Amino acid sequence: MAPPAPSHRTSSPSQPSGKSEVSDLKSQLRQLAGSRAPGVEDSKRELFKKVISYMTIGIDVSSLFGEMVMCSATSDIVLKKMCYLYVGNYAKVNPDLALLTINFLQRDCKDDDPMIRGLALRSLCSLRVANLVEYLVGPLGSGLKDSNSYVRMVAVIGVLKLYRISASTCTDADFPATLKHLMLNDRDTQVVANCLSALQEILTSEASSLEEASREREALLSKPVVYYLLNRIKEFNEWAQCLILELVSKYVPSDSNEIFDIMNLLEDRLQHANGAVVLATTKVFLHLTLSMTDVHQQVYERIKAPLLTLVSSGSPEQSYAVLSHLHLLVMRAPFVFSADYKYFYCQYNEPSYVKKLKLEMLTAVANESNTYEIVTELCEYVANVDIPIARESIRAVGKIALQQYDVNAIVDRLLQFLEMEKDYVTAEALVLVKDLLRKYPQWSHDCIAVVGSISSKNIQEPKAKAALIWMLGEYSQDMQDAPYILESLVENWDDEPSAEVRLHLLTAVMKCFFKRPPETQKALGAALAVGLADFHQDVHDRALFYYRLLQYNVSVAERVVNPPKQAVSVFADTQSSEVKDRIFDEFNSLSVIYQKPSYMFTDKEHRGPFEFSDELGNLSIGAESADSVVPAQQVEANDKDLLLSASVEEETRVVSNNGSAYSAPSYEGSIGSLIPQAPLEFAVSNPSVPGPAPQSSSPFDDLFGLVSAPAPTPAPPAPSPPPLQLNSKAVLDPGTFQQKWRQLPISISQEFSVSPRGIAALTSPQVLLRHMQNHSIHSIASGGQAPNFKIFFFAQKQEEPSNFLVECIINTASAKAQVKVKADDQSASQTFSSLFQSALANFGLP
Repeated sequence: MAPPAPSHRTSSPSQPSGKSEVSDLKSQLRQLAGSRAPGVEDSKRELFKKVISYMTIGIDVSSLFGEMVMCSATSDIVLKKMCYLYVGNYAKVNPDLALLTINFLQRDCKDDDPMIRGLALRSLCSLRVANLVEYLVGPLGSGLKDSNSYVRMVAVIGVLKLYRISASTCTDADFPATLKHLMLNDRDTQVVANCLSALQEILTSEASSLEEASREREALLSKPVVYYLLNRIKEFNEWAQCLILELVSKYVPSDSNEIFDIMNLLEDRLQHANGAVVLATTKVFLHLTLSMTDVHQQVYERIKAPLLTLVSSGSPEQSYAVLSHLHLLVMRAPFVFSADYKYFYCQYNEPSYVKKLKLEMLTAVANESNTYEIVTELCEYVANVDIPIARESIRAVGKIALQQYDVNAIVDRLLQFLEMEKDYVTAEALVLVKDLLRKYPQWSHDCIAVVGSISSKNIQEPKAKAALIWMLGEYSQDMQDAPYILESLVENWDDEPSAEVRLHLLTAVMKCFFKRPPETQKALGAALAVGLADFHQDVHDRALFYYRLLQYNVSVAERVVNPPKQAVSVFADTQSSEVKDRIFDEFNSLSVIYQKPSYMFTDKEHRGPFEFSDELGNLSIGAESADSVVPAQQVEANDKDLLLSASVEEETRVVSNNGSAYSAPSYEGSIGSLIPQAPLEFAVSNPSVPGPAPQSSSPFDDLFGLVSAPAPTPAPPAPSPPPLQLNSKAVLDPGTFQQKWRQLPISISQEFSVSPRGIAALTSPQVLLRHMQNHSIHSIASGGQAPNFKIFFFAQKQEEPSNFLVECIINTASAKAQVKVKADDQSASQTFSSLFQSALANFGLP
């Protein structure tokens, strides 16, 4: 039997079949290195292309370094470019090989061709090897004085690269002063722009440490420099104009006449075809007139037309960028744009992100004179095939109604939405009707008549179902079937996945009971029974609270749960005025697009503690940086307790129903002992529970301290708290926390176990935050989801402003806590760590 024929594999023309291919390239390059035969340049080009292609796909061709350098002795600029690309790539990872390039690069820096001089200088500065900085000073000095503007332009950027490699070498060579002289005297505008950019970066970095650099930075913002650049601004390209305008926005004029001079000089920049120039000019106008109220108002009127023109012309991306800046201006001065609301109407061919922003702006500019037209337009969008836009349109209509403009017509529109046979429309309309009733209770009869015809079985979204349940409880006296609808919802309690809905259902049944007791008594008993057995901590706590409140005094319970309601006058704003002002200060930047200050998104080191990050869901235990911090206020509890397994859930449910110290009422018969068949004035007067309280292992027993119960099985003894007094009212702003966290070294890093009770109680970070705050240890940020939670704490000494910073990562699966402590007073770190560990060990204990 013949052996199988060997398989023939054809190698890809752009990929070597093995080391032999690289060896062949090496030998071919060596043969061509000293050759002057005709056509040798073309052969070099082909070999160079092959080397670059191998390098691009990740194949190591560093062994060809010497041959590539030898072949660079040519006047062919294409070969030079490819050789410089190769050298720059491998010089970073192989500093020793970079030494081989110095001679030929320095030689090329003196070439007769200015293009080669510039390319060689750029490649020389791009090596970025600290040991070779001494070879950069001479070529850079010559390049800054070169007769060709391209070489000078490259040399200016080369100075900045040198500064990043070795700041001391750059300042010792007096390059910053040379750049300033070049900026004020060079004829080429691109050289001037590069000088300005490089100087700003160098002086900004140096200003924090050197007083002289700070003075130089102030000199850069002096009147002669600013006026010189402004007088030449028309000669610059768009990028350079934006650079100059950014500098001018930081300039502080001496008087109002100087402000008007600058604005008159830049008036024509508002008509520029480039949107970036228009926005940069707008920023200058706004910042210069902040202290002049009347003029500032006129500036809004002046910049309105150019910005609206930019919105209607150009790509959707440009329109969105300009609209984002317009949105910021509209929020600050909505009356200025109220007459131009039609510019914010959505076009059929616009992307969703543009439409959504326009809807927000339509909401902001609505007033008494244009409400009818805007609401009519928004109602047209409700039938949009784009469901998210349809939802946003309904919300926009509701927001306008909450601004007290033409409420009658808007309420009629919202009630019409409830009758539409679209689930998402009905859901959004229900939420808005609830908000409207909170602000305008006089509309309850009209709204309830329509809401009463909606079946709860057709509502699937948690927020909409919660809104419907709220109305059933709040207006149960006007809705004939309210007790029976609530009873059917209680019967299907276990099928409801949302904790928000279950919480609303508990409260609604309580309210309905006080208004229609005979019809709701059975539903209330069932609701309290299943609520007490619920595994979600908030639901459990609320049911227990209601149960004990009813035990104590029904009249008191009615005053607590169902007091006289007052109309809500103002709904809370989601963004603070301080954040809005910070964004306005960063006008014409990504801060406006993202609608948050730059420190929140610039990089991981400066990412702010105000934003939820998905990274917290996949925390890496032992991560050093505070890159994923989020505010405790924004972390919502999970609808299901993900910490308990199915077997533990079942066991806990049995204990809660049969062996609990609070004696949870059952659905069938025990409700009579809780709420008698009598009018409210003869309700339960004896708050005590008859008979001895049974033993319980639930960590939530006696949560409100209203009944006595035997102490649960004690947990392992926690370390005794050390004698360190902490300030219970300590305050630390997030910016200071971040700065200290970056500057202070780690004093203590340790890992210890968390008690099983603590793990069971940790359904969300907020539970632990409240516990630690009772021990004068406060949270600055928190987040995550099971099994990983990451929390940043801080504490302060009672007698002095000394801070302790803590990063705590808890893994509920392993029941381990990893803690890192940083402190202003390193000597007190161990004492504080013991106190922190003691507080954490007590978490979950009654």
